[in-house]
Amino acid sequence: MNALLVLVIAIAVLALGYIFYGGWLARQWGVDPNRVTPAHELEDGIDYVPAPPYVVLGHHFSSIAGAGPINGPIQAAIFGWVPVMLWVLIGGVFIGAAHDFGALFASIRHKGRTLAGVIEQNIDDTAKRLFCIFAYLTLILVVAAFASIVAGTFAVSPIAAGTPEAAAATAAQTNLANSRTAMISVLFIVVAIIWGIITRGRKIPGAINVIAALIIIVGVVTLGYLFPLINLDGTTWMWLIGLYILIASVAPVWILLQPRDYLSSYLLYSMIILALIGIIGTGITGASSNLDIPAFTGWSVTAGTSKVATSGFLFPALFITIACGAISGFHSLVSSGTTSKQLDREGHALPIAYGGMLLECLVAIISLCAVAFVFSGYMDGTYASPTQVFASGLSQMLAAIPGLENVQSIVYSLLILAVSVFCLTSLDTATRLARYLFQELFTPVGVKTEDLTGWRGILTNPWVATAITVVAGVGLGMTGYQMVWPLFGAANQLLAALGLLAVCAWLRNASRNNKMLYLPMAFMMVVTLTSLVMTSYSKIMLIAAGTMVVADVVQLIIAVLLLVFAVVLAVKGIRVIFSKDSSSHPGDDQAQSTAA
Repeated sequence: MNALLVLVIAIAVLALGYIFYGGWLARQWGVDPNRVTPAHELEDGIDYVPAPPYVVLGHHFSSIAGAGPINGPIQAAIFGWVPVMLWVLIGGVFIGAAHDFGALFASIRHKGRTLAGVIEQNIDDTAKRLFCIFAYLTLILVVAAFASIVAGTFAVSPIAAGTPEAAAATAAQTNLANSRTAMISVLFIVVAIIWGIITRGRKIPGAINVIAALIIIVGVVTLGYLFPLINLDGTTWMWLIGLYILIASVAPVWILLQPRDYLSSYLLYSMIILALIGIIGTGITGASSNLDIPAFTGWSVTAGTSKVATSGFLFPALFITIACGAISGFHSLVSSGTTSKQLDREGHALPIAYGGMLLECLVAIISLCAVAFVFSGYMDGTYASPTQVFASGLSQMLAAIPGLENVQSIVYSLLILAVSVFCLTSLDTATRLARYLFQELFTPVGVKTEDLTGWRGILTNPWVATAITVVAGVGLGMTGYQMVWPLFGAANQLLAALGLLAVCAWLRNASRNNKMLYLPMAFMMVVTLTSLVMTSYSKIMLIAAGTMVVADVVQLIIAVLLLVFAVVLAVKGIRVIFSKDSSSHPGDDQAQSTAA
């Protein structure tokens, strides 16, 4: 594998995909740059707050990225670099980006409501409630996992007396790195609040905004790196993270979400630039011109000694493992949950949603190059997590460039920091999204949430809905989300299939071309159902053999429920999509006037 050639091909494909296919979708769907967006029409200073496109892109990209486009391609690299590259590029351009763009556009045309609201308007209320329950439970799992991951990258653990010298030195190094990451992340939050207050209501020229953001990032990273003053254990961090996301998910978006995500996005952009320098530099010097990673390893593989690789049949494992970076259902929740409420102009939907997804595809290709550079260590179990593979591969690439031999350690730390920061960003975005879905679950058709009284009014109160979400998510994170985590990939891709279904149904009712979504929707449904059937069969065999554990039983129950859920929603959606009469469902303009 030639990493530079892979990178050049990927950039060319993604650029052409944006220009031609993305532009074609915008024309087919009727994107109108002059139409008033929900951010202006319903501006409330809390959730609906219009922002410049580069600020909204910062939020959107930071929220959808997280560790997803890093973990998936690295775990799936065991199948070879060709399958990974093909799925990222083809899936990203024709499925993932269309999915994200469609979810954002549909939400805009339904007054910024979530996909649950789109489903209610275009399928029925039962489908909406099923979607709310499923998406909410999926987000609870995201909150649990990301809270645990972030706490793990912040926590400082005591070194027991009598620990061997080498192990103690490694533990001390890890503690220092975690303390630095925690300090920088906390400073990011404090600075973001100050930045949000300073810039609120002021029109700051874009160039000044960008320059100021870069200066702030450099200052925060430098200060946190040199003065790692926060040293707390994992349990304490879980409690603090829970308190943080409780407040952050209810606070007005302009005071924290927008400025924090905007500032954080430059850290991700910097990570991409460092990666590009490493890949291009080693490509020119020849260090990455013939990497030791097979093009294709077979239709069925086992991880062997690798701690992070996936196992199983290429279909459906490849398409479940690589979600972010190709297509991810979580993206549709971000697009229709928070991004749609901040869009200044409808014309910004294409670069932010479609373009943001293609940027994530680029991160996935960079991850593929990173694992290829350290492939032997990846296969022999040297690395304990995809994040370590990613940081090690790219830092070693940069260190292989003449003149940069001494940068490996600091680049490694910065890359670990970047991944942690974006997990935190995705964490509180996921909490806000879960709050929206929880509120919609208890909101009857045709009624506004703020008009509810009685027990519905209590449950849909923003603070109550968020508190329930935080307690459930953080509690699961502290007690063992790993029991059900193996099903997250299938659940997330099922969410993507249902997102495509919702957009397809709306486009049909709005008398717009939706045929380009038929194949992606069908493919993602088949992938998901195949994975769930295989999981159910394997768990049944374990139970029959008497070797099952509690986790196997729980996973079997959830897998069967997901299968039933998927079939019910698919049948309801397909009836709408292929119905000859759409009079019972609102079209584009009607949905605009009736959405709450």
